[in-house]
Amino acid sequence: MRVQWNLILALIFALIVAIFAVVNVDAVRVDYVFGTTNLPLILIILGSALLGGLIVGSIGLFRNFMLQRQVKQFTKEKEQLEGNVDELQQKIKALETSAEQNQVPTSENQ
Repeated sequence: MRVQWNLILALIFALIVAIFAVVNVDAVRVDYVFGTTNLPLILIILGSALLGGLIVGSIGLFRNFMLQRQVKQFTKEKEQLEGNVDELQQKIKALETSAEQNQVPTSENQ
């Protein structure tokens, strides 16, 4: 359900940006480091929105990649710790068995 709400909000935001861009069709002067140019404001607005979306998407993908890597690392560590727990439980059982077999009779047991 959350994905559907995110999609609806994204579509509403895209509609608002598109309406805002269509209303602003005048040419504006854009200053670059290497020169200037006149471009329609609609291209500047849509280009900025697209670039912002690409940046946010890239950050999201990078974050997802890092989280998946961390999950794999934690899974491997968990499996290793579970193996250690199993090994320790077997040693405890062996010690308990050994202690029962080597139990020295006391004066109370005789």
